Amino acid sequence: MSVEKSLIELIDHILPKDPTTPTRCFEADAQVIRLGTGTFVFSTDGFSHEDLLQEKDPFRLGWNVAVGAISDILAVGGVPLFYAHAMSIEPLWNAAFIERFSRGVARALELSGITFIGGDLGRSGEWKYAASVIGTLTGEPVLRKGASEEDSIYLSGEVGAGNLEAALSLYARRVGCAAAASRISGKFHLRLSEARLMKKYATSAIDTSDGVFDALSTLSEINGTGYIVENLPYLRRGVLLAKLLAVPTSLLFFGGCGEYELLFTVKREEETAFLSEAREKGLRFYRLGKITGGKSPQKILREDGARIDLSQVSMSARDFTTAEEYLEKLQTMVERLKCQGS
Repeated sequence: MSVEKSLIELIDHILPKDPTTPTRCFEADAQVIRLGTGTFVFSTDGFSHEDLLQEKDPFRLGWNVAVGAISDILAVGGVPLFYAHAMSIEPLWNAAFIERFSRGVARALELSGITFIGGDLGRSGEWKYAASVIGTLTGEPVLRKGASEEDSIYLSGEVGAGNLEAALSLYARRVGCAAAASRISGKFHLRLSEARLMKKYATSAIDTSDGVFDALSTLSEINGTGYIVENLPYLRRGVLLAKLLAVPTSLLFFGGCGEYELLFTVKREEETAFLSEAREKGLRFYRLGKITGGKSPQKILREDGARIDLSQVSMSARDFTTAEEYLEKLQTMVERLKCQGS
């Protein structure tokens, strides 16, 4: 267990909780709340410079943090209704920047049918942004817990948008990266239609806020299962940048900066109906692989002809002091895994 998760468990154990809440710590992307005859879902998320989102376009930055906050509600099958935030602005954020940032947030809210209900504004040396979202839920929530052996694993988009954003932020001054950053849009996707269909078929779900590998690891840990994934749908722009930086493409999978896509499982007997309905609605999902079971379930990535065992891999970006230290350790780990799997 990472340092971050152990601290979350410590805090969760101490603070009082509603006994009617059906979910435990880590079991769902958003908290389920029973109020009278209604069921609501709540989530709160924090963002800052440490998330390595590109900051040169304030509209896109505002859009991305709002989409990131909303995705937790979508991952449990909820419909977002209300949005509140706490903004702490840095000295370089002038009125024009804040206006464009706010319009980016507003656009995501408008498309989602969400009402802004207020918040707080402050100042600090570096920007910080916290968003809280309340939604409604019909039927049962889609939890992280619920995946079974042989369930198929699906993703609502390509792999690597978040880690591409991080790379462009970290290496903006490196030769070639500045030009790439000016041409590449790191806009996250708002998966409203995908979430509605996912809720109908998913046995478990999580968003990829900390990357696809972390999301898979979380589902695996909570369900006591493993997985076999292959032919990952890497973002083409991410593959090109990996070549430019001379780093393994699989960092787009392993890296801890997520793209806020929906990762979920579907029973094999429901798969044909799910894919048929997706085609009818014009939605695209990517099948990554399947869930494995047994006493010691396998955790396998098949890539470039190699069979890579991930059962002993555990690394969280938040356990490192700097992004540079984390990336160095991550790249070393990925290269070692590649050698072992070849």
